[in-house]
Amino acid sequence: MAREENKEWTQYEETLEKFIQVIAKNMSLYGVTPSIGRLYGVLYFADEPMTLDGMREALDMSKTSMSTGVRALSEMKMVEPAFKKGMRKDLYKSEEDWYKSFTTLFGNRWRHHTETNIEEAEETISELKKVAARTNDDTLREKVTNDIDRLRYAQNYYRWLMRFIHVVESGEIFDYVPKIDQYEPKE
Repeated sequence: MAREENKEWTQYEETLEKFIQVIAKNMSLYGVTPSIGRLYGVLYFADEPMTLDGMREALDMSKTSMSTGVRALSEMKMVEPAFKKGMRKDLYKSEEDWYKSFTTLFGNRWRHHTETNIEEAEETISELKKVAARTNDDTLREKVTNDIDRLRYAQNYYRWLMRFIHVVESGEIFDYVPKIDQYEPKE
């Protein structure tokens, strides 16, 4: 009987590990390394908050890597400190609300890049205007004018994207696309 139970536990662990790998792969879309994604997956499926030593043991990685990973996940609001009476070591648990994690992660990543793109477009427009002012070449001046129009269009897109990011970050997105908070079994 113990042998059969061991086989079932092994199958259980392998099945969860496959899903944790999927989590890690998906998180890479947001600039999160696979090892940090795996760390999040392990914390998500942990029944109790974990210490850095427990994480290191579960993932066979260095304590320094675990500390770096926890710090990165904390900054993304995907992991938070936990407390247990009598426990002297730091404990951590995953943020259970994936909707909250997504809105925070999406907002942080996209806001930074979008703001940068708006600024870069403005700088490019400024430089192109200088080129147009200095040149006597009508063809070049026309090309610059057309490219400035394209850059203005890009800026309008980025401004729209900033509004979209606000809708996600503020939670307004859930007015349009409601959360599914409960497990809905397939029929």
